Amino acid sequence: MQSKQSMHGSWANRWIFILAATGSAVGLGNIWKFPYITGENGGGAFVLVYLVCILLVGIPIMMGEILVGRRARQSPINAVRETAVEAGRDPRWGLIGWLGVLAGYIIFSFYSVVAGWVLHYIAGMGTGQFVDIGSDLAGKKFESLLASPDQMLIWHSVFVLMVVVVVAGGVNKGLERATKIMMPALFLLLLVLLGYSFNSGSFAEGWSFLFSFNPDALTWDAVLVALGHSFFTLSLGMGAIMAYGSYMGKKDSIGATVLTIGVLDTLVALVAGLAIFPIVFANQLDPGAGPGLMFITLPVAFGQMPGGQIFGFLFFLLVGVAAWTSAISLLEPATAWVVERFGLKRLHAAALLGFIIWLMGIASLLSFNHWADIKIFSMGIFDFLDFITANIMLPLSGLLIAVYAGWVLTQKMTRDELALDSSVAYSAWQITIRFIAPVAVAVIFVVNLYGKLA
Repeated sequence: MQSKQSMHGSWANRWIFILAATGSAVGLGNIWKFPYITGENGGGAFVLVYLVCILLVGIPIMMGEILVGRRARQSPINAVRETAVEAGRDPRWGLIGWLGVLAGYIIFSFYSVVAGWVLHYIAGMGTGQFVDIGSDLAGKKFESLLASPDQMLIWHSVFVLMVVVVVAGGVNKGLERATKIMMPALFLLLLVLLGYSFNSGSFAEGWSFLFSFNPDALTWDAVLVALGHSFFTLSLGMGAIMAYGSYMGKKDSIGATVLTIGVLDTLVALVAGLAIFPIVFANQLDPGAGPGLMFITLPVAFGQMPGGQIFGFLFFLLVGVAAWTSAISLLEPATAWVVERFGLKRLHAAALLGFIIWLMGIASLLSFNHWADIKIFSMGIFDFLDFITANIMLPLSGLLIAVYAGWVLTQKMTRDELALDSSVAYSAWQITIRFIAPVAVAVIFVVNLYGKLA
């Protein structure tokens, strides 16, 4: 199997893969969630705990996903089944691939609705709708968007089309070409916004909020938050990284590559915090507004600052690019499988899956207005899909991947793919993937479910 090549193509070089995987990992949560939970849970002390969690949970599982994908050179569904057969195991282990791909596909269906909101705000910022706006009016604007299925349908449709166009182009003409444009643009936008924040916001206050070393705030709950975010931030358990790994060069180091992705993902989140929170503090706004920070608090801040219209537009453009790169990785695994299984052209496979996603997304956006009374276990459609993916499917998928890579695959297979320089490094990976990561993800699984259902 080592000499196999993916029928979908391969990345031109290791750095393209790093940027693509970082694009998958950097999403809406990086822009507002990580900076906020960092500030609320001990600043620099929380960052240290988070980095330890990344090393012990995120990095080992990501390495496991990539080695499975690269070993088989196929979509996650087929990759898990093929590697199981090679290891002399039951091919039904392939159900792990199904679980991950299905989770990512479902996430895309409601993620596209939120991304549609971002597109709406890009247009609103560009046309000056938020100049000198107050918090009450900003809140009403967001509420009117949620109450308008027609507006949300337009932006949801545009976003799905944007993703389908890239995925339809394949690895080299689609994913790679988009990555070469979008990731440098994302980094550039971040730096421009950081410069604006440094000059226009309360930068010292923002820096203190994020990096003051406050171990007293580092409670057990904070450690659990760090543990959970270290898993979810790297796009693990949804087939994306495994699919991207199947396009990775045989000679490229999986360990060094994954470490680089982890560092870039964390840096983007922290720089986003330094770009956002000084502006929030300068306008005496609430940094703990959660998703409302993005769609209510920040538009007010940008609307009241010199040059705010321009930089507000650039901010939402940044968020839109982050959402786009993430969504591409959600559609790719399913598209690759349909091409392999049914022999469809990639354009047709991406269009078909995009159409189904579009229909599913309509159900999610209607849950904010016309279908608001429809409840599944006391949750609206949007919230229910978010619940089953984030609290059940992704942690379960991550747990199973850790068990599969650590216990089911043979040591010969994993040694060959990882090609680590020393036996100590390989032993460290084995210990983390076999014992530490599964236990940690099981804790995430149980704590999240208990927190939601208690």
